Parts: sequence; C-alpha cells; structure tokens
Amino acid sequence: MARIEPNPTPRHQSLWSDLLVIALFGSILLGALHVEQEWRAPLRTSAPIDLSPSVLPLYALYSLARSWIAYALSLVFTILVASWAYYDPRARRIILPALDVLQSIPVLGFLPGLVLALVRIFPNSNTGLELACVIMILTGQVWNMAFSYYDSLQGVPAEHRNLARLYDFSPWQRFWRVELPFGAQSLVYNSMVSMAGGWFFLSITEAFRLGDQDFRLPGIGSYMSEAVARGNVPAQLYGVVAMAVVIITVDRLVWWPLVRWARRFNLDDFAGASSDTGGTGRLSLWLERSAAWRRITLTGAKITDALLRRRHAPHSRSATKPQSRRPFRTWLGHAALGGLILVAGYALVRLGLLIIRLDAGDWHDIALATGCTSLRVFTALALSVLWTVPAGVWLGLHPSLSNRLQPLIQFAASFPAPMVYPWILALVIAVGGTLSWGAIPLIMLGTQWYILFNVASAASAIPNDIRSCAALLNLSGMRRWTRYLLPAIAPGLVTGCITAAGGAWNATIVSEYIHSGTEIVRTTGLGAYISHATDAGDYPQLAAGVIVMAVIVVVVNRFVWKKLQTLANERCRFG
Repeated sequence: MARIEPNPTPRHQSLWSDLLVIALFGSILLGALHVEQEWRAPLRTSAPIDLSPSVLPLYALYSLARSWIAYALSLVFTILVASWAYYDPRARRIILPALDVLQSIPVLGFLPGLVLALVRIFPNSNTGLELACVIMILTGQVWNMAFSYYDSLQGVPAEHRNLARLYDFSPWQRFWRVELPFGAQSLVYNSMVSMAGGWFFLSITEAFRLGDQDFRLPGIGSYMSEAVARGNVPAQLYGVVAMAVVIITVDRLVWWPLVRWARRFNLDDFAGASSDTGGTGRLSLWLERSAAWRRITLTGAKITDALLRRRHAPHSRSATKPQSRRPFRTWLGHAALGGLILVAGYALVRLGLLIIRLDAGDWHDIALATGCTSLRVFTALALSVLWTVPAGVWLGLHPSLSNRLQPLIQFAASFPAPMVYPWILALVIAVGGTLSWGAIPLIMLGTQWYILFNVASAASAIPNDIRSCAALLNLSGMRRWTRYLLPAIAPGLVTGCITAAGGAWNATIVSEYIHSGTEIVRTTGLGAYISHATDAGDYPQLAAGVIVMAVIVVVVNRFVWKKLQTLANERCRFG
C-alpha cells in the first residue's frame, strides 16, 4: 500500500517550524552543557545561594535536570523491576515486600548515609552531591510508578497474552505491543504524580543539613529554603513564580501530549469511538510543519520497527540457543537476589547496632509520637479519599473538561508544597489553630494527588461498552456508584491509596517540623522526631524513627491494602 504523505506546507511555515525545532534542540544542548559544568565543578559544601531574580532561570535548569534524570532512572527501574516481579514468582516474594519497605522509608532515612558515602566517593567534585540529590528525588518518584505498572501487568487481559504467545513475540515485542499500550494511561498519570512527589521534597534534597554539616546545591529548592531562612518575602515570591513557570511549561510540552497519546490505547470495543484527544495543540501543529522534526520522528520509527521485527531464530537454532541462555538468566537473577539480601542484611545489622543505644525514655517518646502521627495520617487519607474519588471519576469520564483543568491540577500537584508551608502555618496560627491539627492539611498536600490521578486513570480506562450498559440500565445515585463506578475504579483506587499512605507518612517529616525563618515550629509526631534527629545529627534516634515508620507502613500494607488490592484485582478487572 502506498504511503500517504501529509499535505505540503508553505515554505515560510516550514522554515519557521524548522527554526523552532533547531532552537529547541539547541536549548537542550546548551542546558546540558551548563548542567555538566555544575556536576564537574569543585565540591562546595554550603554553596552560597544568590537570591536575586536573575539567577532563577539557571537554578530552574539545575532543578529540572535533576528531576528528569531521576525520572528517567525511575522509568527504567519501574519497567525492569515490575516485569521481573510479575514473571518470576520467586523474585516476586522478595521484590514486592522490598518495595513496600523502601516506599515506607522517609527521604531523611536515605539521605545521611547516601550523602556522606557519595561525597567520599567523589571528594573533588559536585558529582557526589548531585547524584545524592538525584537519588533522593528518585525515592520520591519510583515506588508509585513501580506499583502502578505492576498492577497494570496483572490487569492485561488473558486473550492479549495468548495472542502474544501465538505470534511468538519476543520480550521486547510483548512489552511494546501488549504491555505498554495496556498500561500507558496508568503509567502516564502515575508519572505525572510521581514527578510531583519528587518536586515535593525539593527544598530538602537541595538544601540538606545533617547536624552541623550543610550540604547545598544551587536550585529552586535551595533558593526557596534560603529565602525562607532569611525571611526575604520578595525572594519567596520570585521562587514561587519561577516554580509555576517550570511546572506549566513541562505540563504543556511533555505531560499533555503524553496524556493525549496514551488515550489511543483505551481498552475499548468501539475503537475509540468516544475518545476525546482534545484536538491538536499549537505546538503539535508547528512540529508537524517542520521537515527536521519529520526526519527525527521517521528515524525513531525506523529504529523501533527494526527492534520489533527482530524475530526469534528458526526453530532448528532456537531449540538449543534459548536453552543455553536460560541457565545464565536464572543464575543472573539468583545472583541479583543474593546481592540484595546481603545488602539488606548488612543494613539491618548496622541499624541494630545504632538503636540498641536508646533507653526506655526514648522508646516512650517514639511510641507517643507514632500514635499522634498515625491519627493525622489516617485522617488526612480519609479526607483525601472523600474529595478525590468523585473528582477523579468526573475528570476521567469527561476528557474534554479535564483537558481544560489539567494545567491547574498538574500545577497544584507538582508545586513543592513545603515551599509555602510557612505561609500556611501563619494562616493556621492566625485563625487560632496549632500545628497539631494544622499538620493534617499539610500532609494532604503531599498525598491526595496519588489517589486523584490513579482514580482519574482508572475512570478514563472504562470501556465504552461498560459505560453504554450503565446508561441503558439507567443507573443513578447510589446504585450508579455501588454497582458501576466504585467497582470500575477499585483497582486504581486501592493502588492510589497504597502509594498515598506511604506518601502521607513521608510527608510528616516536613509537615510536623517546619522551618519558619530562624524559628522551628514542631508538634509531637514521628515525622517531627525524625526531622529533629536529622538536624541534631542523632543517628540512633534517626535510625529508630525510620525503622518504626517503615514497620508501620509495611504492616498496614500487608494486612490491609494488599488484601484489598487482591480483592479488587480478582473481582473488578475488565476482561
């Protein structure tokens, strides 16, 4: 069949579009060079932070580069680890509990040892600090993505997998043609909220203090941290504006096109009859008129096609070749698992040597703090579910309206809330409140978006035939929710609650212990206990607080959320 080329465009339109593409790639290259220079610069502990507005574009570039490097690593980790856990039952029994434990460890639990180790490995450059910051941002992104993608792998219909086996797909072909299309919507939505999770702790990861040691890197997070510490309100406003520009730009250039692309893969018997892609954006029109962009996309398509067309060797050869590869893969998997177990065992021994230094009074303080934080976390989670479920369903079922609201939602979700915590705290105190209950809405700012995006993704993936049946049955009111909507979104809702609960516990370290200028406002809670131990450089208290928080999250996940997730997957999956 002859290939139909797009209509030719006027010369001046093609020229301007080519110039736009060249400027875009030139900007990326120039930004990469600036970032590379910052990474190779001599090590500076307590780097001076300039609060003039003119440095904000450069600081925004540094923060954006760290976030996207962390996201790229998170995406690779998500696909590899979630696929490994799905296809290897032995590994699954170790990987899933390990992800539970890692998700439950707060950012400050990773930071001290990681920062000190990487600074020793790279003593003559900023590379160690930069890598530590990237890994810390990764810990705020990757767990939600891994759980959601594993959940998507579980939900791939059996007939799709049977077709993949029938056509003898390689692992790469199966991923690209079956698993990625089915999980595209969930992966994109959760990537958005995971990126927001990475931004949430930006002011901590870029301006980290451990006792009397000060580790800072230039970026928007450290800029806002320094502005708050100096009480410089104009600089705080400049930082908020810069952050808003970054978030909106990324949403329009990256996330919005990806959301429209992912809707093509909706599991729909009517072949997208009612799917709404929201039209073609202005940037897309410019790129379509560019000959340079067409060459780039054509080259990418050829590379992808070449990878997909790589078939297995003929059966006469494959009878021995796969058998020779299989023992190596098995050995490699066992070696990786053994390495993980050794690392975990070493970490547990070191933590045990730390916490045995604590006395009964310390454990009493930890128990009281844990009870207070538990009450705040469960309250914040319940309040988040109350509004995010109806809002997420509404957004998922009305793509045209969500198109208009997405920039606002993405901005609210991605904005690093700790940057404005001092302002919110001042408002709470002004109305006669205290941080004891004021920490609840602060925790919600770091947890509610996980539920909203997962519910919206689940609602948007409801097939049209299911929607038509609900309309024919004239379901309304509570019957519509109990018989149709809640079962349809149940897998996404439970996945969102799992990651939201972990995010809520993590958010307590900045919601119960707030730096406001030169003062520190804190309340009784496990998050405040961990933050205070970090500031004081008290490693035994820090280790004990992190372990208690991890144990609580893992126990709740094992005995509550995982049972609900199994029930939702068994009874509420389409197909």
